[in-house]
Amino acid sequence: MYFHKKSTEEIPLENTQIWACTKEGCNGWMRANFTFDDSPKCRQCSSPMVKTTRMLPSLNNSNIDFK
Repeated sequence: MYFHKKSTEEIPLENTQIWACTKEGCNGWMRANFTFDDSPKCRQCSSPMVKTTRMLPSLNNSNIDFK
């Protein structure tokens, strides 16, 4: 029998810039540093997106130089 030991280490959150969908009822969003477009469209509903912030676990984008 295998037991999964739950991690007790807390993941640090940071205020992160994101693109959020403007369509009511759609919860689409993406991290701003993982997009190539200056004003992306929502991948779920193709509506315009606006830049905002959200508390998220920190991630490093190693491909940021390709923007």
